[in-house]
Formats: sequence, C-alpha cells, structure tokens
Amino acid sequence: MPLTAPLTLQERLAIFRDQVTLYPVSCERLANGRSDLDWLLAVLSAGVRIVQLRDKVSSDRELFAKAVAFRQHTSQAGALLLINNRLDIAMAVDADGVHLGNSDLPAEEARRLAPEMIIGVSANSKEQAASAAGRGASYYNIGPLFPTATKEGLSTFLGPEAIADFSATSSLPFTVMGGIKLGHVPELVACGARRIAVVTALTQAADIAAETRQWLAAIRCSAPTSSQKP
Repeated sequence: MPLTAPLTLQERLAIFRDQVTLYPVSCERLANGRSDLDWLLAVLSAGVRIVQLRDKVSSDRELFAKAVAFRQHTSQAGALLLINNRLDIAMAVDADGVHLGNSDLPAEEARRLAPEMIIGVSANSKEQAASAAGRGASYYNIGPLFPTATKEGLSTFLGPEAIADFSATSSLPFTVMGGIKLGHVPELVACGARRIAVVTALTQAADIAAETRQWLAAIRCSAPTSSQKP
C-alpha cells in the first residue's frame, strides 16, 4: 500500500518496529556498474519495507535529484526512506528519517530540527548504544560485526556477541551491519537481531531482486515464534 508522506513519527516507528527485517543500504560504487535507481527498483520489487540512500560522492544537486526519485518510488511501494548523513536532503524530500554516524550532525540537533523523523545513530560501543535514546535517536545500529568493504581502514570488528551486550544497554530497536553474509543470518537472529542491514550482499548480487527475496526468506525462517520472542 502506498505511503502518504509525510507520516508521523509514531506511524514511521510502527512500520520500523513491526515490519522491517531486511534493511538495504545503497552504494553505487559497489554495484557492478548498476545505478542506485536500478538497485532501488530491484529491492522494492522484492518487498522490502525500508531503504537507505547512502551516497557520499554525488554533488548536492545530484543527491537531491536522486533522493526525490527515491522518495517517489518508496512512497509508491509503501516503504520507508532514510537518507545517510544528510538531514537537509532528508527534510527537503520529506524522507522518513536520517541515519547519522558518529562524526555527523549530533542526533540531538537532528531531533530538534526534525521531530517527526526516524533518527538512527551508529553504535560502535556499548556506551554509544546506551546513550542513543538520550540523544534523541529512534534506533541504533550495532556494527561493524564483520570485515566490510564499505568501511576502509578498520581493524576491529564487534562480532555477533556484541548483539546481546549492546542491546542490554537500551530498549530502543536496533539494526546490525557490517560484512554480513546470508549464511550469518540464523546465528544473528539467534543472538537477538531482528533487523539486518546490508550493502554489498545486495548491491553486488547478480540478481538483486532474487537475492533480496532470499534474505527476506532467511530472516523470516530464522525468526523465533511469537511465544519465543522477548
């Protein structure tokens, strides 16, 4: 069902908490020559409920034009749209939210400027996860779990055991990210992950839509029954 934009924060959070399992993140430079729009149409056709536009190389005008197209297609597909780093672009296109790294605009300021948006923050430590709610975040991302091509110069990776450690510090929903492969899904879900964010697992797939459907099915099949959920 198409989304009517803009939604309220509570409406957005309800979709995020109850319907998001796979969280695809774009990266055109790692998409084997395919455009971000090609990627977007493929993952949406597979039925994802959220996408993140991540583009750190386009000019502001190019990024804005891309975000406009992403907003149009995600709204038609009934999926949430988050923009990486750029609150200004997110606000300009009525995106559903923004994801902020630890060197980006502070989450407190983003919350002040965009009270109805989902605000995600990166958590590379338990302290960052524990402080996320107090900083105005709607969710936090645990990562990187494994070695990843999207982050250069890293030598420390958190591993699946970080999921229980980090999530014990905060009641906010969270995502996990960083070098995750399809074979990791059962272990990550068993450790408590409910929303798995991926970049190259989808951008580099030969058939992006088919691969996306595989990931959605794997998460669904690994999920605990309602009686087992915390």
